[in-house]
Amino acid sequence: MGLWRGKTPLILASQSSARKMLLANAGLEFRAITADVDERQIQANSELSNPREVALLLAREKATAVSAHHSGSYVIGADQTLALGDRLFNKPAGRAQALAQLRDLAGNSHELNSAVAVAHDGKIVFEDVSVARMTMREMTEAELSAYLDAAGDAVTTSVGAYQLERLGIHLFERIEGDHFTVLGLPLLPLLAFLRSKRLIAM
Repeated sequence: MGLWRGKTPLILASQSSARKMLLANAGLEFRAITADVDERQIQANSELSNPREVALLLAREKATAVSAHHSGSYVIGADQTLALGDRLFNKPAGRAQALAQLRDLAGNSHELNSAVAVAHDGKIVFEDVSVARMTMREMTEAELSAYLDAAGDAVTTSVGAYQLERLGIHLFERIEGDHFTVLGLPLLPLLAFLRSKRLIAM
């Protein structure tokens, strides 16, 4: 018997391999359903600039979009923003943009803001934002090119052009924050909420 005690399946409003891995490793059975939302348009319409607020807004939007079609289910939405000072980064469109982002991040510290929101019957019933501080090492153009060659198209799937659980780990000299925040899902506060609702068995 699994750990989930909800009357309907738990839903993750994401196809992120990292988020699916985190929930699966925690022993939770769930369905992964892509949230059909235009993240960049939502962000632009909101006129928000605070990285934490943007991440939380997008997590809420994803959760409520999927929740609207799955009555009774608890739906997890998540989003992550990367901020270098006041500058917000988006996923690079290609190798040239990935290289430009890495040039800016190299030798500096940036913040990852990971937000999670849970919707039930179209309403947000829980939300949280966790922050990790990431310090990237100084790198030469040759080192950046070698990384981009090795990482391939994966650099366009993550903001900042790296996936820490893969080759991106080579880019860093220091990380402050928990593993789950870095991977884009504040798992400890999420599990605490689910326990408070008696939705998991332990």
